[in-house]
Amino acid sequence: MPLRPNAAALLTTVALALGAAAPSAAVASPAAPIPPTTASAASSVAAATSGSFQQVTGFGTNPGNLAMYTYTPAGLPGGAPLVVALHGCVQSATDYYRNSGWTKFADQYGFAVVFPQTSSVNNSLSCFSWFDASRAARGVGEARSVVEMVAKAESLYGSDAHRVFVTGLSAGGGMAADLLADYPDVFAGGAIDSGLPAHCATTQAAASGCQNSDQGLTPAQWGDKVRSAYPGYAGPWPRVAIWQGTADTVVRPVNAAELRDQWTNVQGLGRQPTGTRSLPGGTTQELYADANGRPAVAVFTISGMGHGLAVDPGSAADQCGATGAYFLDTICSGYYTAQFWGLDGGSGPTDPGLPAPTGLTATAAAGSVALGWQSVSGASSYQVFRDDTPVGSTTGTAFTDTGLAAGTTYRYTVAAVDGSGAAGPRSVAVTATTPGGGTPQCFTASNYAHVSAGRATQTGGQTYALGSGQSMGLWNTFVTHTLKQTGPGYYVLADGQC
Repeated sequence: MPLRPNAAALLTTVALALGAAAPSAAVASPAAPIPPTTASAASSVAAATSGSFQQVTGFGTNPGNLAMYTYTPAGLPGGAPLVVALHGCVQSATDYYRNSGWTKFADQYGFAVVFPQTSSVNNSLSCFSWFDASRAARGVGEARSVVEMVAKAESLYGSDAHRVFVTGLSAGGGMAADLLADYPDVFAGGAIDSGLPAHCATTQAAASGCQNSDQGLTPAQWGDKVRSAYPGYAGPWPRVAIWQGTADTVVRPVNAAELRDQWTNVQGLGRQPTGTRSLPGGTTQELYADANGRPAVAVFTISGMGHGLAVDPGSAADQCGATGAYFLDTICSGYYTAQFWGLDGGSGPTDPGLPAPTGLTATAAAGSVALGWQSVSGASSYQVFRDDTPVGSTTGTAFTDTGLAAGTTYRYTVAAVDGSGAAGPRSVAVTATTPGGGTPQCFTASNYAHVSAGRATQTGGQTYALGSGQSMGLWNTFVTHTLKQTGPGYYVLADGQC
């Protein structure tokens, strides 16, 4: 029988029809946004930052009826970059200021941040109108209001007009994508967090389809949506970072693939990454470089993350932000986005140094796994990671990891290290399961039953074996597979083998 959506899913569908991101079942629904209209609104977080958070008025004709807030580090020099950060639905500028982590890097790298704010007057859930052609196109509505804020900030702080960037979450991410298409002459780069392709929808009625479904467009058709937003523009195009959780049921993961197709096509790049590496929080980074080797598009895929902005509270260099509704503890997206844009001076992931090793293999034996890979020119040594934790290094292209538990699956990556000690990106991961631990169990059931029993997961109506991630087809009661458990929380397809 067909699967029926539960009450939470129905509420989500209703909210999506409004062009708004509904509360996810994975996080608590936030309280009403707190408009930061007074100095006291920012005082509770002032101790965590060294600069000033304030409202700015009189920034232009403001056809989009937005409010402007800014954060400026103490002693900010003229000619510094500028970042525009757009909140998600049911959020405010204060929420994004407090939780996103952008103020940490504004202090560290030296740039001002503009926090635009919409309200329930514009949208019942305080969403930016990414889906409305009368508000999200060049020269009109909210899009124009944001650009007027940029001009005001450049006037107030002497910001470098050639280093202006925009980022946003959910509806804010959709608006960020629209702004990159509408104003490529204003924005040097952008980041779209759990957001939508530029101009995917131009009416409120079409918003839900964009959020939930593959639109069936070719990369060229996606690229045309960008090119037609500012006819006659000849470049250069902004650099674009795309962030997406694999378990997002509000803005489905297909949107990240469509965004990749859209912006690689605009940049004249292929759809195959020129570099891949593993990052903390179960994150995979794919880079798409231009003919000069400069990354122009980056896709960050976070395994198991739902709908929200990726943050990682803490004091380490690669940590930032605070958790809350739609601020999810996985990885500090602001850290990697700022480095992708080059705000750190170019010393971070935008220039990863040595390439990732290729050809990694893993052979399991009792209590050990033997690894091997292809050599990397210029490498003085190699760092080996087990389940994202360093376990050893070697000057050769082989390593044996010992002291392992029986009947357990381990995940390995390797990074090349140059003579200065700088490690490059990690290799594509491989897994190996040590023998022992009893006879592997087999389970034959429908995809729906496998998911219900915790042997598989489902994303976007598709089913994947837990651990191995093998595709099992549609999530329903009609498709049946056999799964073999080869380790704790690790299953592989075994149709006809048990």
